[in-house]
Amino acid sequence: MGLKRTGAFAGFHKDDERDAAKSTRASAGAPALSCARMQDDAFASMPDGLRRLRWRGRAAIAKVRSDAPQGFFDAEARGLAALQASRTLRTPEVFSVGTHGIALEDLGAGHASDDDWQRAGGALARMHAIAFDRFGFDRDGWCGDSPQDNTCDADGVRFFVERRLRPQAQRATASGFFDASDRDALDRICERLESLVPRAPAVLVHGDLWIANLHACANGELALVDAGAAHHGWAEADLAMLTLFGAPPLAFFDAYETASGVDAGWRERAPLYNLYHLLNHLNLFGASYLAAVRAVLRRYG
Repeated sequence: MGLKRTGAFAGFHKDDERDAAKSTRASAGAPALSCARMQDDAFASMPDGLRRLRWRGRAAIAKVRSDAPQGFFDAEARGLAALQASRTLRTPEVFSVGTHGIALEDLGAGHASDDDWQRAGGALARMHAIAFDRFGFDRDGWCGDSPQDNTCDADGVRFFVERRLRPQAQRATASGFFDASDRDALDRICERLESLVPRAPAVLVHGDLWIANLHACANGELALVDAGAAHHGWAEADLAMLTLFGAPPLAFFDAYETASGVDAGWRERAPLYNLYHLLNHLNLFGASYLAAVRAVLRRYG
């Protein structure tokens, strides 16, 4: 279905043994993050992409992007900090963050066993049990290259409609992907959404949880990576995305369902939640995603 997504921790062939700690300074403006802030010229001196390096004697990975939008890597650092604070699934430690890059703990790359997948399913269920009073987050984030409005709202349906579906639909219209019938179908879904999904609390979610963002570490343990979209949202929406671009083995879902007691109908509702991500991919990567978007619009709109 169009562009094949690739994981952020895949594809390394060379190590860069430079000690990035030599190019850092203490952060004065991010008390929520227990990491240094790398001088922007340090990241700017590295080529775009992913590279291995040393951070104060520890194996690290630098993600560098010269054209990163303002706040892009800060959002990832905040998201990882929130997920790490849940003490459920593993996350890479953030060593340093700057405008053009982020330096993270190198988790290695391994193979997850059935037991690893079972433990991850139970851990995600525990993470999704951490509830909050309002949907959203304390700062806006990024889902891929799309800005994500995290303005808080006590109503989950309104949050999903106004902060997720409608902004993406407006972009699709402005880009010429959506015609009048598409807009009408999307409007009908928004009007009916309260009757299509169950009421659920705001919980801690990864927000962009396709399978490659469950990374198998060197020891097989599964970790959450690429967390710029983390926020307080619907657990079922997080779970649904794990069925969109490939899927974990059944052992993962069995463990999640047992631990969480999630309504067995979540798979039937998955396309509704995934409409947001399909719209996002349409807007980011083009018309190859339009058929998938329209299939959901026809089914529910």
